[in-house]
Amino acid sequence: MSLAVIASRALDGLQAPEVQVEVHLANGLPSFTLVGLADTEVRESRERVRAALTNSGFAFPHQKRITVNLAPADLPKESGRFDLPIALGILAADGQLDPAKLAQCEFAGELSLAGELRPVRGALALALALGRSGSHRHLVLPAASAGEAALATHVPVHGAGHLLEVVRAMLPGDEVPGLPRARAAEPLAGLRTTDLREVRGQAAAKRALEIAAAGRHSLLMCGPPGSGKSMLAQRLPGLLPPMSDEEALASAALQGLAPGGFDPTRWRARPTRSPHHSASAVALVGGGSPPRPGEISLAHGGVLFLDELPEFPRAALEALREPLETGQVTISRAARQATFPAGFQLVAAMNPCVCGWLGARVPGRSCRCTPEQVLRYQSRLSGPFLDRVDLQVEVHAVAPDELLAQPEGEPSEVVARRVDASHQRQLQRQGCANAQLQGTALDEVCALDEAAHRFVQTAAARLGWSGRSLHRVLKVARTVADLAGAERLAVVHLAEAMQYRRALPTH
Repeated sequence: MSLAVIASRALDGLQAPEVQVEVHLANGLPSFTLVGLADTEVRESRERVRAALTNSGFAFPHQKRITVNLAPADLPKESGRFDLPIALGILAADGQLDPAKLAQCEFAGELSLAGELRPVRGALALALALGRSGSHRHLVLPAASAGEAALATHVPVHGAGHLLEVVRAMLPGDEVPGLPRARAAEPLAGLRTTDLREVRGQAAAKRALEIAAAGRHSLLMCGPPGSGKSMLAQRLPGLLPPMSDEEALASAALQGLAPGGFDPTRWRARPTRSPHHSASAVALVGGGSPPRPGEISLAHGGVLFLDELPEFPRAALEALREPLETGQVTISRAARQATFPAGFQLVAAMNPCVCGWLGARVPGRSCRCTPEQVLRYQSRLSGPFLDRVDLQVEVHAVAPDELLAQPEGEPSEVVARRVDASHQRQLQRQGCANAQLQGTALDEVCALDEAAHRFVQTAAARLGWSGRSLHRVLKVARTVADLAGAERLAVVHLAEAMQYRRALPTH
């Protein structure tokens, strides 16, 4: 047979559309032509495939005119994932493999010149797309990528280390293919390395951290250097409830698109991303061609920690405004568009002024900044951005003698149990965390009695809240009530929530 068709998949953002690798051998001047909107990495597969087949002991059809078409032709193709299906297509078109058995599988993998299979990016995204398609095909991947793809338990995934193993599995036999099923790597035990009990004092900040974890609220901590802001932020992931199957798969698939791929041993561990303050808007949101996820998408289902918040470029922070509201980001380019989930929990830390000691209660430390310098520093954060941050708390410096005298606080395990109970209450009531409440659901869940309505109305008028600020206070109050086990919002819950939207300190 001079024509063979092998099934594979491309990557288009988080999607993985099917690609038919059509290989045709014909008489004529010897050539190797590859068409189908392939980028440089894919076009270079001609030399990798030729060397891999020859060094693996197969007869390469040197005297034939080889044409490889990657269909559909209007879908951009990138990376070396098509090396394996192209090599198998050449062998099948040359009569060395049975096309009927190949048709029952999908293939992806990069080949070395010796025929070894190297890992591919986005292995889990390929498996999830195959499962959504309703196809009964098996997925054959390099062994280094199969463990990641096997997290999609409803898809039969097989791993191989060399081209010879794949060819041997495609020989006539009962099993399809004759390769063992890949198994997902076991998650590491005891990933929690920090404990909240190590933070001495800071009762108000720890309470805000617990509320943020329970309702998945964004949090901004403002305080002088060394007051414990970063220490508190590092302990937030240990308080969060376990990930659902849907969250874990989406998070793993997104991390599989990043350089270095996804580590299967961190399955169900909430991701924590902490980019440097020199990160650009593209680094945070994503971009490039083809579009790649940024830090906010790689933190999906987990925590995005931005330390030294005012030092980030203004454009980068403003780019976070829409994802904070919608939980997703759409990256548009002239020829392509990709939408990535961005359900991250923002935790940020900042100093109150340039020198950092504005409002500090530590002897020998006083602010040297002028009111103009303080205003200029704090105005690096726009009003619309701050309006989207649910909790804004001051973290005061603790004097050394007080710090040494403070006993250890509650361990993370105890606080995490309260957070998980509150989270389960939210899921049973409205199917999502309180921070994600919108529209009618918000009105129903945060219904107020006459006293509470009068109290919040007066506060909103005096403090000049926007509609968004009012709704965010209601969401935080609902989380406070859930932690207390209360069915309805009361004035005490609203009063505590209002304390967490205090303005930044000034002279």
